[in-house]
Amino acid sequence: MDNTAEIEEEAMLHDIASMLATFVNEESNLIPILQMIQEKHHYLCVRALQMVAKHLGMSSSEIYGVATFYNQFRFYPPGKHQIKVCLGTACHIRGGDIILESFERKLEIKPGETTPDREFSIDRVACVGCCALAPVAIVNDTVNGHMAPSKVEGLILGFEIEKEREKREKQ
Repeated sequence: MDNTAEIEEEAMLHDIASMLATFVNEESNLIPILQMIQEKHHYLCVRALQMVAKHLGMSSSEIYGVATFYNQFRFYPPGKHQIKVCLGTACHIRGGDIILESFERKLEIKPGETTPDREFSIDRVACVGCCALAPVAIVNDTVNGHMAPSKVEGLILGFEIEKEREKREKQ
């Protein structure tokens, strides 16, 4: 973990410690606590799960078992650019799995993961309600319909060009 990530995680853990103080030490508070952490910090790190376990008097493995049961929780920090690939029925039939594989190959990560530079994260989602546009990928809350592998390449290239432009402007 680089120094910036360590500083961010320490700040997050400090914040979680103060939030935990508002919860009674009862197992029934587990899901609300995890949801609160996820809502504010966008993921559950191992040390946060350990803090929750200690606060509730449970084992870390029990906390992890509950958290992994629900797919609303993520265990890696999300990327700057969040990509959600729809795998609902219409998207699946029209090649949603191929679109997901294209993002995986291009970014070299799997669903639920974030690139090492924290630029991108990929998630698979159920129907997003845009079946007429299938297959669909939502990138930073923008719906991209009629996706094709070439569009995947274009989206990623666009972000890389934007990053380069920002880098040059700072110099």
